[in-house]
Amino acid sequence: MIRSRSPLARRAWQARSATYAHSALAGLGALLALLTTAAVAHADLRVCNATDSLVGVAVGHNAPDGWTTDGWWNLEANTCRTVLRGDLIARYYYVYAIDYELGGEWSGDSYMCTQDEMFTIVGFEDCEARGYVRTGFFEVDTREQPSWTVRLTDPAANGTGSR
Repeated sequence: MIRSRSPLARRAWQARSATYAHSALAGLGALLALLTTAAVAHADLRVCNATDSLVGVAVGHNAPDGWTTDGWWNLEANTCRTVLRGDLIARYYYVYAIDYELGGEWSGDSYMCTQDEMFTIVGFEDCEARGYVRTGFFEVDTREQPSWTVRLTDPAANGTGSR
């Protein structure tokens, strides 16, 4: 014999069920919001080495202390690395890269300072007088996007720069 619930017990059960369902939906909504936010939070400047060589990369950007160059990131063949984390705050960034194995470089007409060892150098004027190397970087127009990827390719392929 099946016992039926009293109207009072039935209403209490329905209220608990509705509370559990509401809590579950709220938790699911919070989880979806967290996953969406996490996916959006990956705004960075990345460099991809689409060659078969080890490549060294330096980046020039406008930082709070002024124009700054940072290097070196060593990118294995056919890999990508984040070189600046967070939303990009400027339209233009500058990249210089060198092929350690075959020689050659990806360069341009925007001169900034570098050195042979890892570095962060503030300012792009008087490189040699300050003990640095004056190096030509190529300009990257991010079109004011919050993230951007630069792809370094072999000279025969379509991509950025040449050796």
